[in-house]
Amino acid sequence: LFGRPTTNVKIGIVGLPNVGKSTFFNLLCNMQVEAQNFPFCTIDPNQSRVAVPDERFDFLVDAWKPKSVVPAYLQVTDIAGLVKGAAEGQGLGNAFLSHIKACDAIFHCVRAFDDADIVHVEGDLDPIRDLQIISEELILKDIEHMEKTVVELEKVVARIDKTKKPDFELAQRVLQQLKDGKEIRHGEWKAAEIEIINEWYLITTKPVVYLVNMSQNDYFRKKNKWLPKIAEFVNAKGKEPIIPFSVAFEQKLTEVSPEEAEAMCKTNNVTTIMPKIIKTGYHALQLVHFFTAGADEVRAWTVRKHSKAPQGAGAIHTDFERGFICAEVYKFDDLKELGSEMAVKNAGKYRQEGKTYVICDGDIIFFKFNVTAAPKKK
Repeated sequence: LFGRPTTNVKIGIVGLPNVGKSTFFNLLCNMQVEAQNFPFCTIDPNQSRVAVPDERFDFLVDAWKPKSVVPAYLQVTDIAGLVKGAAEGQGLGNAFLSHIKACDAIFHCVRAFDDADIVHVEGDLDPIRDLQIISEELILKDIEHMEKTVVELEKVVARIDKTKKPDFELAQRVLQQLKDGKEIRHGEWKAAEIEIINEWYLITTKPVVYLVNMSQNDYFRKKNKWLPKIAEFVNAKGKEPIIPFSVAFEQKLTEVSPEEAEAMCKTNNVTTIMPKIIKTGYHALQLVHFFTAGADEVRAWTVRKHSKAPQGAGAIHTDFERGFICAEVYKFDDLKELGSEMAVKNAGKYRQEGKTYVICDGDIIFFKFNVTAAPKKK
């Protein structure tokens, strides 16, 4: 997998100025940051976290009625608008690109609505051009980084360590793909190569979720003339999630009473898209979660996709991983169908799993462990 091998990851909201990023961030995290009608209103990135909606978690909370409730969270960063020439420093571009580099995935917010009162930094509405501007700026920043990396590795191979030749050759291939206008995440790479590429912290390795901000009317109609062109642009690069939404509509829902919001949704046959956006961003970060459930606490524990049982135990406490014995696992769907943990056991669907078990999203787990000695010194 591309990216850092940790669950302490975050997704950044990226786009041109005045496409609705900060308003979306306000709605997402229910906090007020400046959202004004001029470029570079957001300079320092605003950071927050938002609970990941999960009907399974809600079911467990309702079933157990615990004293404590802890959902999974998505960490989100609102990054200032990029402009053409950002990779060369335009519009505080270098600072903003470093903020993107510090994130692990991207919400790419693109404007697909006309509004004479909200200025467009490029003068007119053209989402495809806007997508290309952001894409090109991120690629240019990676080219700048890889050109330096290639020069450095060439010197290392020539003067110090010839075993680094495969790294040098890989760096040349990566640089060439970037110069061909292709993001690194869309290339064909072996697992060992991905491990090396991860050490270079390239922006174009980060997964992207495209958010198409439409007018409220277009959202109600479920139509927008730009959507087919945007889908064509994204799919030509490599299939990644595209979510049409309307910041204007989502904001309206927060300004009226719950009853009025429900009536508006029913009348127009729509619903808020925010839960889908949050869950899509969470999974784009290669995250899943398992549950621990009981009368004291129902909690969602976040782990990286493909994590094994001992790593899941370590998410709770390092002692659990160090002294791991086994994981007692059952599936949420079995619990929901059969009605209780005892019924799951009686049906033979409560299993003991060892160190090689790969945790599945939504597993309910009880870990057994035993720590009798201090950890060995390395």
